[in-house]
Amino acid sequence: MEALQEHDSGRVTKLADALELAPSTVHSHLTTLLANGYAIKEGDEYYLSLRFLEHGKYVRNRKNAYRTAKSYTKRLAEETDYRVEFTIEENGRGIYMYTSSGKHAVWTYSTIGKRFYLHQAAAGKAILSRSSRTFVEEIIDRWGFPSATEDTVTNAKTLFYQPEAIRESRISFNYEEQLEGIKAVGIPVNRSDGRVIEALSIASSPKRLTDEQFEEDIPDVLFGVANEFELKLSLP
Repeated sequence: MEALQEHDSGRVTKLADALELAPSTVHSHLTTLLANGYAIKEGDEYYLSLRFLEHGKYVRNRKNAYRTAKSYTKRLAEETDYRVEFTIEENGRGIYMYTSSGKHAVWTYSTIGKRFYLHQAAAGKAILSRSSRTFVEEIIDRWGFPSATEDTVTNAKTLFYQPEAIRESRISFNYEEQLEGIKAVGIPVNRSDGRVIEALSIASSPKRLTDEQFEEDIPDVLFGVANEFELKLSLP
């Protein structure tokens, strides 16, 4: 399935070469996907089917926090005019669950469903700030901390220090560490049971934000909306 998505489509021989598998093995897997409705065939080309929309919709609505986040993501974008993301941590990676763009938003690579390394993003740092040291060590062991730009933090000591500092202020910053030309501010979303696996973040071009806006005004807006979001989640 991942190979079909990566290549947009594929013939048996093309996929066999890409996956380094025997054509007969690839054909067997494709036949199974076709039989269960997860792939379609047009001529000699195979494609993923629209059945994945059903699963995607289910996943995004499975939990109350996920359903509730959509309106707050949109609200933040309307209030700030910038790009807003609602992020989930799953298996040690960040996943963009919702995004919304204000009129001054710039494009980032934060498309819905895209996975990213937590240490590179403001939202990821916010989640790490509420995670145990053991969990952070497990993430490093599993995924490492690769660099996305020359500003990405890749020093283990710094990576452990940042969550401690963020825990006190509750605000995390991304200074062009995930994507050149993009700065972001993040805040963790606290659940009623004390767990944090979600975060809200606001991203913009540095040219559109003064230091005061980036370090004070945007965090103030995030605080207000995040607190309201958390209150909503705590209601029965």
